Amino acid sequence: MSSVPTTGFAISEYHDTAAIYRQVRELLARPPLGLKPEALQTYLRYYEEKCPKSKAAYEEARQYIPGGVQHNLAFTHPFPLMFTRCEGAALEDADGNTYIDFLQAGGPTVLGSNPPAVREQIEDLLRTCGPVTGLFHEYELKLARFIAERFPAVEMFRMLGSGTEACMGAIRLARVATGKKRIIKIGGAYHGWSDQLSYGMRIPGTRNFNSHGIPGHIFRYTHEVYPNDIAALKKRLQRNSLRGGTAAVLVEPLGGESGTRPVDKDYNAQVRELCDHYGALMVFDEVVTGFRIGMSGAQGYFGIKPDLTVFGKAVTGGYPSAGGLGGKREYMEMLAGGVGGKAIKKKVHVGGTLAANPLSCAGGYFTLMEMERVNACELAGHAGDRLTRGLQGLIEKHKLPYVAYNQGSICHLETAGVLLMEIDLKQFWKIPSVLKEVEARTKLMQEMGAAYMAEGLVTLSGSRLYTSAACTDDIIDEALVRFDRVLHNIEGV
Repeated sequence: MSSVPTTGFAISEYHDTAAIYRQVRELLARPPLGLKPEALQTYLRYYEEKCPKSKAAYEEARQYIPGGVQHNLAFTHPFPLMFTRCEGAALEDADGNTYIDFLQAGGPTVLGSNPPAVREQIEDLLRTCGPVTGLFHEYELKLARFIAERFPAVEMFRMLGSGTEACMGAIRLARVATGKKRIIKIGGAYHGWSDQLSYGMRIPGTRNFNSHGIPGHIFRYTHEVYPNDIAALKKRLQRNSLRGGTAAVLVEPLGGESGTRPVDKDYNAQVRELCDHYGALMVFDEVVTGFRIGMSGAQGYFGIKPDLTVFGKAVTGGYPSAGGLGGKREYMEMLAGGVGGKAIKKKVHVGGTLAANPLSCAGGYFTLMEMERVNACELAGHAGDRLTRGLQGLIEKHKLPYVAYNQGSICHLETAGVLLMEIDLKQFWKIPSVLKEVEARTKLMQEMGAAYMAEGLVTLSGSRLYTSAACTDDIIDEALVRFDRVLHNIEGV
C-alpha cells in the first residue's frame, strides 16, 4: 500500500469534469447498448437456480410489505436477494452465495461492513446501557465534539434521526436566521423525501413532476437550477432578491446523486461567493461525503466553509438513526433543546425521540475513531481509484461507449446514463418521447445490475459503487475479472 497518498482525503486527483460530460453526451446520443439476449437469460437463470430462499422470502414479503422490500436500494432485478451475513467487503445471501460488496449500505460503511473493533464496543454498550434511554448520554458529547473538532464549518452539532430530517431542519433554521423564505436546490440532487425538497429529484428539470401526494403550493418557495451552472444560480438569486430574497442554497458538494452529475472543482467556491453576496445561507449536504471523502468532509477537501452542514449515513457508522445538522454557533443555538434556562428569542423546532440515542452515538463515535486510526478514507479512495482505472481499461478493451469515473471511493459506471438525462417541462410535447427513453435506459441499468449480482458483485442500481477500506487490491482485481465477464456479453462486443 505504499502508493496510498497521505493527504487525509479519499480523492487523489480531481477528475476532468468537462471530459466526463463529453463522454456522457456521446453515451446518451447512442441507443441503449445492453446485454446479448442469451447472456441476459443465463444471468437470470442464476436467480432461479441459486437463490430459491430469497425468492420465496420475497414472494411472502409482498403480502405484507408494499413492493416486497422496505428500501429502494434493496429492490433489484429480477427480485431482491435476502442477505444474512456481512463483514468487510463480503456479503452472503440466504442461500449461501457470496458477493463482493460495492453497495456498503448505500455508502456509510467506509471501514467495511460490521467491523469487529466497533462491534465489540457496541456489544459492551448494550450490556451496560441498552440502545436507548431517552436521556443524556456520554456519547452524545463525544460524537459532537469529534465532529466539531474536525469539520471546519461546524462549531456545534445537533443529532437527528436521518439526513431527511437534517435537511428539513436546515431549511427551517435558514429561514429563521435570514428572515427569508425561498430556497434553491441544484437539479437532480437528492436531499431526502420531505415535501419541500421532493423537487427536481434525480433528473434535473423535473421540478415537481414526480412529487405525487404533495400539493403544488408547497413548492411556492422552492426553486431548482441546473447543476454545474453558476450563471443559472446567479440569475435565480437575482430574481429572488426582487421577491424577498433567498434563505438557503442546498448543495451536494460533489454534484447531484453523490457526484453522478459532477461539478467543477471551483464550483463550490463560486456558490459560496454568491451566497455571501445575496445574503443566503450555504448548506452543504454531506450525507454521503461526510467521512467518506475525508474526516473533515468535502468542505475540508474543497476548503469551503458552508453555513450549515447536513449529516447522515456515515455519522453513525451504519448504525440506525443516522442524521444531524452542524454549523456556526450563532445559527445552531437556535436549535437548543430543553424548555428551561435562558429564553431564546427565536427557537427552531426540531425533534426525534430516538435521535442521539446511545447506540447511534456510540456507533458513530467508535467508527469514526477507528476510521481515523486506520486511515480508512484514503484506503477506500485507493480502492476506488484502482477499480475505476480497471473499469476504464475494460471499457476500452471492449470498445464500449460506457463511462467510468470516481471521486475517491465513490465510483460511477454509466452504461445507460439515466440520471444524466434532462427533462424540460416547458417543452411538454417532447416529454412522452423522453420518458420512453428513460424507461428503456432504466431497464438496461436494471439488467446490468442483475448481471453484476449474478457475477457476485453488489452495486447500487447497477451504476454506482462504493469502495471501502476493506477492499484490498486482490478483491478489486477479482471484481474486475467479474466485470470483464459481464462486459464481454454486451451486444456488439
